[in-house]
Amino acid sequence: MKLNTKNVVMGLIAPVALLGMLVSNPALAREPYDKAELADMQKQLLESVNQGYELWHGSKATTTTLGLACGNCHPDAAGTNPQTFPKFQADLGKVAPLRDMINWCISVVQGGEALDIDGPDMIAMEAYAFNMHRGQKIELGLQTRQTPPDLVKDGRGYPWKGSGVGYDKGSKAYPVPGHHQK
Repeated sequence: MKLNTKNVVMGLIAPVALLGMLVSNPALAREPYDKAELADMQKQLLESVNQGYELWHGSKATTTTLGLACGNCHPDAAGTNPQTFPKFQADLGKVAPLRDMINWCISVVQGGEALDIDGPDMIAMEAYAFNMHRGQKIELGLQTRQTPPDLVKDGRGYPWKGSGVGYDKGSKAYPVPGHHQK
Protein backbone atom coordinates (compact mmCIF):
# COMPACT_ATOMS: atom_id res chain seq x y z
CA MET A 1 0.00 0.00 0.00
CA LYS A 2 1.55 3.25 -1.17
CA LEU A 3 0.78 6.45 0.75
CA ASN A 4 -0.24 9.45 -1.26
CA THR A 5 1.93 12.27 0.14
CA LYS A 6 -0.46 14.95 -1.08
CA ASN A 7 -3.40 13.38 0.83
CA VAL A 8 -1.33 12.97 4.02
CA VAL A 9 -0.20 16.62 3.94
CA MET A 10 -3.73 17.88 3.28
CA GLY A 11 -5.01 15.64 6.09
CA LEU A 12 -2.64 17.38 8.49
CA ILE A 13 -3.08 20.92 7.20
CA ALA A 14 -6.89 21.02 7.26
CA PRO A 15 -7.32 20.46 11.05
CA VAL A 16 -4.50 22.90 11.85
CA ALA A 17 -6.06 25.55 9.59
CA LEU A 18 -9.49 25.03 11.18
CA LEU A 19 -8.03 25.34 14.67
CA GLY A 20 -6.25 28.54 13.63
CA MET A 21 -9.50 30.04 12.34
CA LEU A 22 -11.31 29.20 15.58
CA VAL A 23 -8.59 30.64 17.82
CA SER A 24 -8.09 33.82 15.80
CA ASN A 25 -11.80 34.63 15.41
CA PRO A 26 -12.66 37.18 18.14
CA ALA A 27 -16.37 36.44 17.74
CA LEU A 28 -15.78 32.95 19.12
CA ALA A 29 -13.43 33.92 21.95
CA ARG A 30 -14.47 35.84 25.05
CA GLU A 31 -12.37 37.88 27.36
CA PRO A 32 -12.39 36.83 31.03
CA TYR A 33 -15.05 38.49 33.16
CA ASP A 34 -14.31 42.04 34.22
CA LYS A 35 -14.65 43.25 37.82
CA ALA A 36 -18.17 44.62 37.29
CA GLU A 37 -19.38 41.30 35.84
CA LEU A 38 -17.78 39.34 38.69
CA ALA A 39 -19.33 41.69 41.26
CA ASP A 40 -22.76 41.25 39.64
CA MET A 41 -22.40 37.45 39.64
CA GLN A 42 -21.38 37.50 43.32
CA LYS A 43 -24.32 39.80 44.14
CA GLN A 44 -26.78 37.46 42.44
CA LEU A 45 -25.32 34.45 44.26
CA LEU A 46 -25.53 36.20 47.63
CA GLU A 47 -29.13 37.23 46.94
CA SER A 48 -29.95 33.57 46.30
CA VAL A 49 -28.08 32.53 49.47
CA ASN A 50 -30.01 35.12 51.47
CA GLN A 51 -33.31 33.87 50.02
CA GLY A 52 -32.20 30.34 50.94
CA TYR A 53 -31.49 31.47 54.50
CA GLU A 54 -35.02 32.88 54.77
CA LEU A 55 -36.58 29.71 53.33
CA TRP A 56 -34.37 27.47 55.49
CA HIS A 57 -35.67 29.22 58.58
CA GLY A 58 -39.35 29.05 57.68
CA SER A 59 -40.29 32.06 55.53
CA LYS A 60 -42.51 30.00 53.20
CA ALA A 61 -45.64 28.83 55.03
CA THR A 62 -46.46 26.11 52.48
CA THR A 63 -43.33 24.14 53.39
CA THR A 64 -44.75 23.10 56.75
CA THR A 65 -47.98 22.18 58.48
CA LEU A 66 -46.22 21.14 61.68
CA GLY A 67 -44.52 24.42 62.59
CA LEU A 68 -41.07 23.12 61.66
CA ALA A 69 -38.45 24.58 59.35
CA CYS A 70 -35.22 23.09 58.04
CA GLY A 71 -33.37 25.23 60.59
CA ASN A 72 -35.03 23.39 63.49
CA CYS A 73 -33.04 20.22 62.76
CA HIS A 74 -30.21 21.75 60.75
CA PRO A 75 -29.33 25.19 62.16
CA ASP A 76 -27.00 26.95 59.69
CA ALA A 77 -27.35 23.86 57.45
CA ALA A 78 -25.45 21.76 60.03
CA GLY A 79 -25.32 18.04 59.30
CA THR A 80 -26.63 18.43 55.75
CA ASN A 81 -23.20 17.82 54.21
CA PRO A 82 -24.27 19.10 50.78
CA GLN A 83 -20.76 18.51 49.46
CA THR A 84 -21.39 14.74 49.72
CA PHE A 85 -24.40 14.73 47.37
CA PRO A 86 -25.46 12.99 45.21
CA LYS A 87 -25.28 9.92 47.41
CA PHE A 88 -27.36 6.89 48.39
CA GLN A 89 -30.05 8.19 50.71
CA ALA A 90 -31.64 5.42 52.77
CA ASP A 91 -34.80 7.47 53.45
CA LEU A 92 -35.39 7.70 49.70
CA GLY A 93 -34.04 4.25 48.82
CA LYS A 94 -31.94 5.60 45.96
CA VAL A 95 -28.98 7.73 44.98
CA ALA A 96 -30.30 11.27 45.19
CA PRO A 97 -29.18 14.88 44.84
CA LEU A 98 -29.50 17.28 47.78
CA ARG A 99 -32.71 18.77 46.34
CA ASP A 100 -34.49 15.41 46.62
CA MET A 101 -33.48 15.17 50.27
CA ILE A 102 -34.63 18.74 50.94
CA ASN A 103 -38.03 17.94 49.43
CA TRP A 104 -38.25 14.69 51.41
CA CYS A 105 -37.67 16.61 54.65
CA ILE A 106 -40.19 19.28 53.67
CA SER A 107 -42.93 16.81 52.73
CA VAL A 108 -42.33 14.02 55.27
CA VAL A 109 -40.76 15.66 58.35
CA GLN A 110 -42.30 19.11 58.07
CA GLY A 111 -45.60 17.96 56.54
CA GLY A 112 -45.37 20.64 53.88
CA GLU A 113 -45.65 21.02 50.14
CA ALA A 114 -42.46 20.10 48.25
CA LEU A 115 -40.70 22.83 46.30
CA ASP A 116 -40.43 22.91 42.52
CA ILE A 117 -37.30 20.81 42.02
CA ASP A 118 -35.83 23.26 39.48
CA GLY A 119 -37.42 26.45 40.82
CA PRO A 120 -35.69 29.47 42.34
CA ASP A 121 -36.68 28.48 45.89
CA MET A 122 -34.93 25.11 45.60
CA ILE A 123 -31.87 26.71 44.01
CA ALA A 124 -31.80 29.20 46.90
CA MET A 125 -32.03 26.39 49.48
CA GLU A 126 -29.09 24.60 47.86
CA ALA A 127 -27.15 27.86 47.52
CA TYR A 128 -27.57 28.49 51.26
CA ALA A 129 -26.55 24.96 52.29
CA PHE A 130 -23.51 24.92 50.02
CA ASN A 131 -22.50 28.43 51.10
CA MET A 132 -22.59 27.43 54.77
CA HIS A 133 -20.33 24.43 54.00
CA ARG A 134 -17.84 26.20 51.75
CA GLY A 135 -14.31 25.16 52.49
CA GLN A 136 -15.28 21.85 54.09
CA LYS A 137 -12.97 18.99 53.23
CA ILE A 138 -14.72 16.30 51.18
CA GLU A 139 -14.05 12.83 52.57
CA LEU A 140 -15.27 9.42 51.46
CA GLY A 141 -17.76 8.00 53.90
CA LEU A 142 -18.75 11.43 55.17
CA GLN A 143 -22.42 10.62 54.63
CA THR A 144 -22.28 8.12 57.49
CA ARG A 145 -21.59 10.81 60.08
CA GLN A 146 -22.73 14.33 60.62
CA THR A 147 -20.28 17.18 60.58
CA PRO A 148 -20.82 20.78 61.49
CA PRO A 149 -20.85 23.43 58.78
CA ASP A 150 -17.92 25.77 58.21
CA LEU A 151 -19.24 28.39 60.59
CA VAL A 152 -18.50 31.96 59.69
CA LYS A 153 -16.57 33.67 62.47
CA ASP A 154 -17.86 37.16 61.75
CA GLY A 155 -21.40 37.64 60.57
CA ARG A 156 -23.34 35.35 58.29
CA GLY A 157 -20.65 35.07 55.66
CA TYR A 158 -22.57 37.22 53.23
CA PRO A 159 -23.99 40.76 53.33
CA TRP A 160 -27.33 41.14 55.07
CA LYS A 161 -29.57 43.72 56.59
CA GLY A 162 -31.27 42.94 59.89
CA SER A 163 -35.04 43.08 60.21
CA GLY A 164 -34.85 45.26 63.32
CA VAL A 165 -36.64 42.62 65.43
CA GLY A 166 -35.16 40.58 68.28
CA TYR A 167 -31.70 39.14 67.66
CA ASP A 168 -31.96 40.11 63.99
CA LYS A 169 -31.44 43.81 64.66
CA GLY A 170 -28.39 43.85 62.42
CA SER A 171 -25.96 44.49 65.26
CA LYS A 172 -22.59 42.79 65.61
CA ALA A 173 -23.66 41.58 69.09
CA TYR A 174 -25.56 38.63 67.66
CA PRO A 175 -24.40 38.29 64.02
CA VAL A 176 -26.23 35.02 63.39
CA PRO A 177 -29.55 34.21 65.05
CA GLY A 178 -29.04 31.56 67.70
CA HIS A 179 -25.25 32.00 67.83
CA HIS A 180 -24.40 34.04 70.90
CA GLN A 181 -20.88 35.31 71.24
CA LYS A 182 -18.92 33.97 74.20
